[in-house]
Amino acid sequence: MRTVGLFEAKQKLSELVDRAGEGQRIGITRRGKLTALIVPARAEVDLREVFEDIERIRKRARRRKGVSVKRLIEEGRL
Repeated sequence: MRTVGLFEAKQKLSELVDRAGEGQRIGITRRGKLTALIVPARAEVDLREVFEDIERIRKRARRRKGVSVKRLIEEGRL
């Protein structure tokens, strides 16, 4: 995976989207920390993966007593 800083990503967004369309994953960093990914779009949605993601989110929320899934989503932590 290639990573670029946020400033560079802003300057080269079109190029990065083209690369993602070719199958590359691009990480975007802010102050040296990975904060976002540009990934290739999937042509089809695999429902099995969707349900696996839902279960992963539920398990993660259970580990955090007193924290709801809704709150984690709102905070952008899922």
